[in-house]
Amino acid sequence: MAQWDPGRYRELLQVMARRLQLDPRLKRRFDSSDLVQETLLKAYQAQKQFRGQTEGERIKWLHQILANTARDKIREAHADKRDPNLERSLDAMAHDSSVRLEAWLAAEQSSPSQKVERQELLLQVSEALNRLPADQGDAIIRHHLMGEPVSEIARQMGCTKQAVAGLLYRGLNKLREILDAGSRS
Repeated sequence: MAQWDPGRYRELLQVMARRLQLDPRLKRRFDSSDLVQETLLKAYQAQKQFRGQTEGERIKWLHQILANTARDKIREAHADKRDPNLERSLDAMAHDSSVRLEAWLAAEQSSPSQKVERQELLLQVSEALNRLPADQGDAIIRHHLMGEPVSEIARQMGCTKQAVAGLLYRGLNKLREILDAGSRS
């Protein structure tokens, strides 16, 4: 595969990192931007080890590097008090999101050109999600990408279901505006 631009995947990895929902106490040590930066560095250093042929395989490979990087950072932060349950839940989250992503990218009825269009759309949506206010982007990611019910999102965000519904409504409208503006340019 030809030389690739790791920066092209920054926005997508940022969305993936936000989906990991790390313990808020860890944010003092690292955040999703740190995970993305380290993931891109590791991917760049290991690019000769990538054996895939498609864009979807590259995205899955990057997602695995991101999950491993997050696991390493958590272990480092909790070096003296390991929590196997936290590691298992991170593994489960990474696996679930990887399965969802893979299914979306490789829809069986898609032609090769449709798959490429889907991959480009995924990168565009990732960039647009990262331009939203954080609470709107998080609500959209958790509800629409991770399938969490509004009531669970409200509980974890410490707000009402109506407030989450408002975040989703405003976020989706803004997301449409961003994507429409991008398609016209």
